[in-house]
Amino acid sequence: MSAGAFSAVTLPKFIDTASLKSAHTRSFKHYCFCNNSNTNLSLPRTPVLQRTNEFRISVLCKAVNTAVEIETQSGVKKDAPVLPFRVGHGFDLHRLEPGLPLIIGGISIPHDRGCDAHSDGDVLFHCVVDAILGALGLPDIGQLFPDSDPKWQGADSSVFLTEAVRLMHEAGYDIGNLDATLILQRPKLSPHKETIRSNLCKLLGAHLSAINLKAKTHEKVDSLGENRSIAAHTVVLLMKK
Repeated sequence: MSAGAFSAVTLPKFIDTASLKSAHTRSFKHYCFCNNSNTNLSLPRTPVLQRTNEFRISVLCKAVNTAVEIETQSGVKKDAPVLPFRVGHGFDLHRLEPGLPLIIGGISIPHDRGCDAHSDGDVLFHCVVDAILGALGLPDIGQLFPDSDPKWQGADSSVFLTEAVRLMHEAGYDIGNLDATLILQRPKLSPHKETIRSNLCKLLGAHLSAINLKAKTHEKVDSLGENRSIAAHTVVLLMKK
């Protein structure tokens, strides 16, 4: 990877500032960009700022502990910081087709069409799963539960959410709060919102006050507004136990 391909390297905030300042104050001519053929990067095609045979700053991407690791000749490594909180965003969209059940938040909602999906197509649960996985720095729902695997055919999406919660607890985090928005033209979700919130609270192990759910139409615009699809956004805050 040539130096001309980059004009800057952005590093996360959490870093040994003394070591970083020392690196910056030395002449830039001693540094070069190199590819991962002579590094120990955990991801391919990741840029590394390296001073030959003396000092290396490498960007390592790891689940839960994504951080900058400082490594010197002595072999001493700084542990990745344990963050007091983590934020994740999830999004999902499914096509609506006649004759299929409409499952949202773990309940079946009366409608003339439902989600075309490999599992039960619960757009809200899928979205929440991706928000939690994103906050933890883990692969998304499609990678953990691929639609190419027949065992997930028609699966209850609460299975996916239960696994996401297990991974969250394994990493040492609890739900701080969650805010979700469903986007669909029909049907109206007002009669079902509290039941959906209760289902989320039970699966997430969270207090009802920490779970918020909103529903919006799409003002008859595009597939969402024409009752041909349904979408959801979720933002989640995870707090260290």
